[in-house]
Order: sequence, then C-alpha cells, then structure tokens
Amino acid sequence: MSPITHALISWSVANTSAIGRKDRAIVTIAGVVPDLDGAGLVFDLFGHGSGQQLLLWSSYHHVLCHNIGFYILIAMATFFLATRRWVTSLLVFVSFHLHLLCDLLGSKGPDGYQWPIPYLLPFSDSWQWIWANQWQLNAWPNIIITIFILALTIFLAWKNGVSPLEIISFKANSAFVEGLRSRFGNPESMVKA
Repeated sequence: MSPITHALISWSVANTSAIGRKDRAIVTIAGVVPDLDGAGLVFDLFGHGSGQQLLLWSSYHHVLCHNIGFYILIAMATFFLATRRWVTSLLVFVSFHLHLLCDLLGSKGPDGYQWPIPYLLPFSDSWQWIWANQWQLNAWPNIIITIFILALTIFLAWKNGVSPLEIISFKANSAFVEGLRSRFGNPESMVKA
C-alpha cells in the first residue's frame, strides 16, 4: 500500500486512545517507518539514468524494516520516547503490524512479484509471510481502503480537533480543523441540539 495510506491507518489507530500529540505522532510514524527500506528506489532511479542498475529497492524492500527485528528497535524507541509508555507501545505494535498485514494483502508489483515479508529476520529467514491472492498496489481494494481511511481521518479531525497535520504544524492543523468545522458545524453544538 501507499505510505500515505499507511500513515492514515496509523493515525486512526493512534486516535483509538486518549494519548497526546507526541504519542500520536509516534504511533503514526511506527506505521509508516517500515517503508524506509523502500528508499532504495530513489537511488535505483538515479542509477538507472546513469546506465548503472543498483537494484537496492528490489533487493531490500520488505527485507530490512518489515520484520520482528526492526519492530523490536521501534518498540524500544517507543518505550523510551512515549509519554504514556504502555498504551503507546500497544498502539505501536498494532500500527506496525497493520502495516505488514496491509502489505501482505495489497502490495503486488506491476511485474506480479508478491513481496514476501520475512517476519522473523534477523533471527531466521526460514519463514516468510506470503499470500497467493495479493492484489496489486493500484488495485481497487487499495483505492477503496484509502478512500475509507481518508474519510475516517477527516471525520476524526472534525470530531476531535486534531489531524495528521499536527505532526507537522499546529497552524496547519488548526486551519484544517476550522475549515471542516465551518463547513460541517461544530461537533459540540451538534451534541447539544
């Protein structure tokens, strides 16, 4: 799935509990950070233009960061950084593993490659997650999931007064929420009515 979809799913997970801005950011980042191992695509594209094929993306995507070893690093960082350590750690677990599940379901490449997930790395490469019916990145289920999760994110921003934009800018978050509430009404006034 798209990193944007992963971010919105993780943001929704972060909003299932009363945690603060920093902890919501940690949960959201934990749901996107496995795709760091896809950064090799940028180098592959530059290398391709120069006539050299690096193949970093095809060699390391879903390998370096889509596994239990990387999750353990994320879990330790979460426990160190989070304000509400136990709640945030549980939400990070859910967010990270939802990323893996979403990739298992819908990240087949255009060439038909199914991107197995070597979950037990670096401890063992003997078992990999793979699903024979994995759909392509641009398949309709991914589009429907993205539309649904975008609508949920907008609803949560309207209702709770925070959006994923708060990770980047308080001002952008406030402008977005105010725009939603001026268009659709204030949720507190709707409860009183």
